[in-house]
Amino acid sequence: MRGTAAGLAAFGAAMVCAPVANAGIDEIHVGVMQHNICVTNCKNADKEDGPNIEMQLSFDSPSFLSWAGSPQPYVMASVNTAGDTSFAGFGLEWRWDFAENWAIEPGIGYVVHDGEIENPFPNGSPEAAAFAAENVQYGSEDLFRTSIGLTRDFEGPWEGQVFYEHLSHGQILGSGRNQGVDQIGIRFGYQFGE
Repeated sequence: MRGTAAGLAAFGAAMVCAPVANAGIDEIHVGVMQHNICVTNCKNADKEDGPNIEMQLSFDSPSFLSWAGSPQPYVMASVNTAGDTSFAGFGLEWRWDFAENWAIEPGIGYVVHDGEIENPFPNGSPEAAAFAAENVQYGSEDLFRTSIGLTRDFEGPWEGQVFYEHLSHGQILGSGRNQGVDQIGIRFGYQFGE
């Protein structure tokens, strides 16, 4: 699984670096995310370290999604700088302008990751306790990615975002363990249509 997530992360990074000439590319976001912060499950917030470097490539909304509010499809990759959980995936993001140069951008997606699924040691053993103290146990290789960004448009094609995301299987893509992870950070975007 770790090889699959690393391969998807490399694919996502390659997509971000792809030439602008590719039809349908609307914007690129690059940012730094504080990994595994305390939001929904604080007892797990100290188990992984390091910021994640995140890249996202968003595409023009296809006409067949107009019924859903014209969300933008995206591909993304998030690489942990301390060797903890990295992930990559795809999804949809909406943009709702609420004031001049300000927007809210909620999203939902699917990711795979290279973190731990479950504890490999017998329950109640000292090894199991030590493993649980150091590792988030996601419970599934497949996770939902829910996100929201507060976006500020600058002059020209540039924008900045305060961005939050949560990863978990929600007892839908998996069962049992569902510790999940939260990240918050700042992303900068370049809009090719501007």
